[in-house]
Amino acid sequence: MEATVETAPAGGPVSPLVQLTPTQMKVLRGVHSGQLNKQIAYELGIAEATVKAHMTALMRKLNVRNRTQVAIAAQALQI
Repeated sequence: MEATVETAPAGGPVSPLVQLTPTQMKVLRGVHSGQLNKQIAYELGIAEATVKAHMTALMRKLNVRNRTQVAIAAQALQI
C-alpha cells in the first residue's frame, strides 16, 4: 500500500494545519508556548486525558514522535 499526499486545489501540498481541528490548534498553541498538559486542559476546560489524546493526534498528523518535535513543528509552521 502506498502513502498518498493530499494536494491543494492548485496542485500543491496541503499544510498540516488544514488537517487540524480547532481544539488541536489550541493544544498546539499551548505546547508552543511551553504549557504543560495540565495547564492546557485547565485553560480549555477539558480533561488532561483529552489533551493527551489531542497530542497523540497532533504527533501523527505532524509526523513527529515527541512533544519537543511538536513544539518545533509549531514554530516552523509559525503558530
